[in-house]
Amino acid sequence: MIILGSRGSDLALWQARHVRQLLSERAGLDSRIEIIQTAGDRSGDVSLARLEGKGFFTKEIEEALLRGDIDLAVHSHKDLPTQGPPGLVVAAVPERGAAGECLAVRAEAWSEASPLPLREGAVVGTGSARRRAQLAALRPDVELRDLRGNVPTRLRKVAEGQYDAIVLAKAGLERLGVAPDGLRIHDLMMEQMMPAPAQGALAIQIRAGDAALAAGVARLHHEPTARCVEAERHLLASFAGGCSLPLGAHATLENGGLRLQAVLEASDGRLRRCDVRGLNPAAAAEAARLMLTR
Repeated sequence: MIILGSRGSDLALWQARHVRQLLSERAGLDSRIEIIQTAGDRSGDVSLARLEGKGFFTKEIEEALLRGDIDLAVHSHKDLPTQGPPGLVVAAVPERGAAGECLAVRAEAWSEASPLPLREGAVVGTGSARRRAQLAALRPDVELRDLRGNVPTRLRKVAEGQYDAIVLAKAGLERLGVAPDGLRIHDLMMEQMMPAPAQGALAIQIRAGDAALAAGVARLHHEPTARCVEAERHLLASFAGGCSLPLGAHATLENGGLRLQAVLEASDGRLRRCDVRGLNPAAAAEAARLMLTR
């Protein structure tokens, strides 16, 4: 019986159960889920931008994996630091879900205004520096307030009127099957809200050298997703960034290579954007870095 480590949020458990099912169906492996609390879970009311270090949602799970308390870890790929600890490897990246973002808006705050359907001066909740920078550029009139918590908690706070709207990863809403009462959902275009690098993708992590488990986990790997995620994370690594870096990136396969779109809030507060091509993930990331820093 394989022990699969996961955070305990509704979304994390959906992801863990999804991987457990894939392991059973594709590799014939039985597993059970072990819930592990992380520093990010214990600091649920603190903005990520105010937390020091990296790996807020992964460190304790990785430590359990290194100790042998669990055999396999399932992470939201965007939560993993770009440099993993010695002794662990990402053995598979399953097919990605929706990579984009959406806006959840109270009916009372909905407006057909452009470029976001929000009334003037609406209060928007987010704990993400990346989202704050892009929201401020889109709608300078909105008031941005810190917000943390899992998806159901954040939706409840909007429904209660604590915020007029929030930005959510579309994959989270789809995976949880949430249909919030009294809220309207508006899909955001990539040009409006560039997602976090690796958003919508999962990472399956095991101990290096576990050849038997690696062979089974490999059946879950989706190479097109892995190539795109690699380009996005290469770019993130080039800025030595983590969750608090105001960087959005999204890669797609195109004509045998990769197209990488990205946005970065520069030190002067302005947004820098790029749309580049590369033959491989490293080349696309380097082209994007040069465009964003020139």
